[in-house]
Amino acid sequence: MANFRPNSESVTSVTDSALPSLPRALSWQVASNLLVSFQYAWQGVSYAFRTQRNFRIHVAIGTLAVSLALWLRLSAVEVAIISLTCGAVMTMELINTALESVVDLTVQQTYHELAKIAKDCAAAAVLISALISVSVAVCLLLPPIWQLIYL
Repeated sequence: MANFRPNSESVTSVTDSALPSLPRALSWQVASNLLVSFQYAWQGVSYAFRTQRNFRIHVAIGTLAVSLALWLRLSAVEVAIISLTCGAVMTMELINTALESVVDLTVQQTYHELAKIAKDCAAAAVLISALISVSVAVCLLLPPIWQLIYL
């Protein structure tokens, strides 16, 4: 079987004018300005906080870790590292929630092995980021806590 290499005559480009005009309602609506974009993003954070127990747990533990870092007067870089790792965990949880919603929408009420793999892998990404976050927190928070206890 020969390799197919398209030339300029065999490739057609799709432009916006070639696409059918669809009404922009609900999820298809484009944000009219930057503030509206932020409102949409905040709705996602709000949804995750209201509906996802693990997201609430990550927010609480992340807040505790950053507060503890500030209370222990860690350096700005150490506080930034703890904040970034906590933010990464929360970001992964949001991505996991989005992926699960899309998978559920796609397979609806049926079981599909590929849907299971997608959901399990997304959950594993959250788990790995959380474990790394805990290890970072232990490395940065444990020594000053140790000094407080034994000095």
